[in-house]
Amino acid sequence: MAISMTTPTQSNALPRTPGAPPPMQMMEMLYGALATQLISVAAEYGIADLLCEGPRPVADLAAGSGTHPGALYRVLRALAGLGVFAEVAPGVFGLTPLAETLRGGVSGSMKEIAQDVGGRTRLLAYAELSHSLRTGQPAFDHAHGMGMWPYLRDHPDEVALFSRAMGNLASQAHSAAFAVHDLSDVRCLVDVGGGEGHLVAAVLPRYPDLRAIVFDEPHVTRGADRVLADAGLTGRVDIVGGNVFEAVPEGGDAYVLSSILFSYEDEDAGTILTNIRRVLTSNGRVLVLEPVLSTGNDPHPGKLLDVCQLALHRGGVRTETEWLALLDSAGFRLAEMKRMWPSSPTDLIVAVPA
Repeated sequence: MAISMTTPTQSNALPRTPGAPPPMQMMEMLYGALATQLISVAAEYGIADLLCEGPRPVADLAAGSGTHPGALYRVLRALAGLGVFAEVAPGVFGLTPLAETLRGGVSGSMKEIAQDVGGRTRLLAYAELSHSLRTGQPAFDHAHGMGMWPYLRDHPDEVALFSRAMGNLASQAHSAAFAVHDLSDVRCLVDVGGGEGHLVAAVLPRYPDLRAIVFDEPHVTRGADRVLADAGLTGRVDIVGGNVFEAVPEGGDAYVLSSILFSYEDEDAGTILTNIRRVLTSNGRVLVLEPVLSTGNDPHPGKLLDVCQLALHRGGVRTETEWLALLDSAGFRLAEMKRMWPSSPTDLIVAVPA
């Protein structure tokens, strides 16, 4: 199963005001958790979708979304101060480029990711980050009494939202990697941990002769038929259920691991890679889509995502040196590494049999 590229709510700090003294900049950052919640509830109630034809009064938006007019006004006013929505006249709000990303079913949509990031399940885990800091163990397990994957198996509605959030990511950030990596020599692409098939749906239209396999646990692939049918790919993609720690489907020329391995420690990540190596032909390749941890003090989403893994799982975002060691342990060598930030939060690692 793919894991979300979202970051802890506490890290989504408000933009710092240039020239403000450090205490005021810190105050702005501390309210980042509230900014995340404002965006998340606006996505949950579909406010941006109600504005697709132009600005509307708050009373109309409240009636269309089933919200309280006064409360909605206060939420939208705060979001307008962040550049998300704009109050174009007193009590009348319209879209901004940022608000456009909260519309559903449009290019660049972040609607489901916004709901997933701001969801109660994640927030409870992030609120227990001090447990991870003390023990090195996932805060999620401490908050919910079980690991994230077992929890999602027991909560179908949350699996569905998570899968749609991964669809936001796959159709944008991950597919960007394939804009710079040619697959014209690939006959069959296997998306390991492919969820509902959103990445395949984004990539296959570029290659009319390419076939694909979407491989994930059966409860995760439930919506894949619909996603692939909507993309006009019925008949070109096989949906296969299974456990990645036991085996992966044979027959692929290229295997994709999209936001998978950073959720696992080296032993488990190595098992996944070894299972792929077992079925990969000598001229095949593995494409890993994850951020590669940078050094220094420059901001990078991989640094925040690494803390996500600390809170949610037992893995972490790896450095280039750590990647070389992991690949070598599973019988691979690094063929190429493409840094994608800031056009995408994920980098591209291409590995081939050693």
